[in-house]
Amino acid sequence: MSEVVIAEEIKILGMMTSTVKPDYWSLLGVSPDCDANQLKIAFRREARKWHPDLNGNDLNAEERFKLINEAYAVLSDPRKRTLWERSQTIPTNQDPFSFGFPEFSHYLDVVLGIENLENENLESKKDFYEYEGTSSTWPRSTSIPQQSSPVPVYEDMETIIELTPEQALEGSVVELELPDGIVVEVDTPPLCGDGWRLRLPGVAKGGSDHFLQVRVQTEDGLRIDGLRVLYKLELFPPDAVLGCSVEVPTLSGPVILQVPPGSSSGRLLRLRGRGLELDERRGDQLVEIVVVIPADIGDAEMALYQRLQELSLEPDSI
Repeated sequence: MSEVVIAEEIKILGMMTSTVKPDYWSLLGVSPDCDANQLKIAFRREARKWHPDLNGNDLNAEERFKLINEAYAVLSDPRKRTLWERSQTIPTNQDPFSFGFPEFSHYLDVVLGIENLENENLESKKDFYEYEGTSSTWPRSTSIPQQSSPVPVYEDMETIIELTPEQALEGSVVELELPDGIVVEVDTPPLCGDGWRLRLPGVAKGGSDHFLQVRVQTEDGLRIDGLRVLYKLELFPPDAVLGCSVEVPTLSGPVILQVPPGSSSGRLLRLRGRGLELDERRGDQLVEIVVVIPADIGDAEMALYQRLQELSLEPDSI
């Protein structure tokens, strides 16, 4: 018999604003004595981490992304940097993202001046293999002389890699065979999550990047993200409106979850301590409610929905 649990609802609060001036060095995670290359690498890392296209569920991502862009614009310009360091304020005339955000790849091309050039000296150059929070050396070209003849442009490559919850938790070594037959070993970071993208710069054909799309899912539909476990619970409208008891999977076995009445799509319920454990830290399991409409609705059910619609349009009875 499955264990009966009562979930704790997670309330999503609105974004708070502050008049405190941002510390650009802290935003990019670098020190004031870093060089231009270190500043650019830090900017690319933080821009990818907080780009709105890659953080659709994070209410703070858009504001953080704007601050990161502002920080790099100031710190990469000696004149603006000097003014900022003196006064800690830089006037801005217009929000550069007032009309939306460009795609992340195009955004980096414009801001950093990145070009897709064929690498003729791949073995003699070195750069960084980057993913969130770590870096290790990886061969690629760092500068290419201007060429007079047309240079072929190659697209980035992407491969899906599947990890078990244990591999994602502790980090793992993944062996990957590139299209040209070269086999490389990739160290995935600890606390890796489902949906992460790891970047191998310059290893694809023509010096393009190769991305690894990480998938960490169980057969029961549990998704792993660090110590947290994520699960989407689909409910029919009557169950969502009236509340219900439903069995949901966890890493330690199924439990009976008490869903409160009036649960709309997007509502999050927390199962404390049902996540992964590392160094005496244990994560939670988050259950997201998803209200679905049955594929086949009979005449009697359709009549009830029509009656509900009529009732919703009627003025309240006194």
